[in-house]
Amino acid sequence: MFTGIVEELGTVRAVKRGGCWAVLSIGAREILPGLKIGDSVAVNGVCLTVTSLDDGGFTADVMHETLDRSALGSQGTGSRVNLERAMAADGRFGGHIVSGHIDGVGTITNLRRDGNAVWYTISASPQLLRYVVEKGSIAIDGISLTVASVEADRFSVSVIPHTAEVTLLGRKHAGDTVNLETDIIGKYVEKLLRPREETAPKSGLTLEFLASNGF
Repeated sequence: MFTGIVEELGTVRAVKRGGCWAVLSIGAREILPGLKIGDSVAVNGVCLTVTSLDDGGFTADVMHETLDRSALGSQGTGSRVNLERAMAADGRFGGHIVSGHIDGVGTITNLRRDGNAVWYTISASPQLLRYVVEKGSIAIDGISLTVASVEADRFSVSVIPHTAEVTLLGRKHAGDTVNLETDIIGKYVEKLLRPREETAPKSGLTLEFLASNGF
């Protein structure tokens, strides 16, 4: 689990691509102390497993599902990426619950300066926006942010100078894509509130049928 508080901007050192998979080699410094093979690292919000380590970074495999769901496949040598190690059990919970499992991608449609902050407007599909609520939390490229407003086909966040400076978001422009992970609590609540017939066993062997027949 992550919290959406980016620890470091890393650099993609190399990308090895297959037909529907990739291996990323990522240069890093701040997150390396204590990092081990098998540990999880959020790369632009995508939870990846460290497969090898050296003094200057680590490598991670990227599977087909991840490439389909995220913008990670567009990263090339020299690309900057947000990095966050999995949360330690004794750490501070500075952001919100971030699983590192990307729901989809959005596109930055507008940037607007507002005093010392910058407003980012991001378009997204209705399937994603149904879980986005005003003043709720969202992870954008792994950054925990508060939703400032929501419209039918987009939402906006206001970003302070520190966040823009220490994360990839400050280097983004209109037209760029971003990885989005909506609040997992909303998805669980929706499933629990679905009508019973949507979640009943398709075989017809309901709990009531089994109980009435002595099972």
